[in-house]
Amino acid sequence: MASIDLNCDMGESFGTYTLGYDEQAMPYVTSINVACGFHASDPVNMLKTVRLAKKYGAAVGAHPSYPDLVGFGRRVVAASPEEVKADVMYQIGSLQAFCKAEGVKMQHVKVHGALYNVAAKDIAIAGAIAEAVKAVDPDLYMLCLGNSLMVTAAKNAGIKYVEEAFADRAYTSEGTLVPRKQEGSVIHDVNEVAERVLTMAKEQKVTAIDGATVPITAQTICVHGDTPGAVDMIKAIRAKLEAEGIEFRAFGAK
Repeated sequence: MASIDLNCDMGESFGTYTLGYDEQAMPYVTSINVACGFHASDPVNMLKTVRLAKKYGAAVGAHPSYPDLVGFGRRVVAASPEEVKADVMYQIGSLQAFCKAEGVKMQHVKVHGALYNVAAKDIAIAGAIAEAVKAVDPDLYMLCLGNSLMVTAAKNAGIKYVEEAFADRAYTSEGTLVPRKQEGSVIHDVNEVAERVLTMAKEQKVTAIDGATVPITAQTICVHGDTPGAVDMIKAIRAKLEAEGIEFRAFGAK
């Protein structure tokens, strides 16, 4: 039976501020990416999120970012590859502590926001991330934007990786994500998103914002859990793919 992983960014609440629908979405995803304090979250929320993942059997990964709490990690920081490597190592290590305390094996690392977008096009930054993953735990997977330089960096570092596609984000004809500032960058229609994910999973392709057909490798699909209607969208994706005989399973599951 064909299988696919469904990953979701979680643990992004901060102090008294609540963000996302973690409790509602967790039962329907197979992997989660936990914010590590640089763009969102705090130690209490990180621990709470790991415990929630353990309760529902979701695989856990670190979600490192540029140090940008105010901008939610969506602004590019003029950091050198050496700084990026150290920042990513620091954030992986912080989540590892909570995973170890809860008896949860960490599965992967997926960088967040602007750092993800830069790494997709900058081999030096992508390489710094891959080397950080390898230095902390070479058994971790690196989540990479499909067909991007992140894949090249993971291969160069000799670490495990999976290629990712996005359920509700529009693509350019080059296979990159349409910038969030551009109109139409986020797709809100639940049925349209479910159909897109089915095509990604079965045919390994996506329709770009200009109508072009773009080949992609979709080993894991990212869904966002912090937008209105997110949980309904996740449920619709699962229902659509399961009806087509596709099983949902974390990519690190043996």
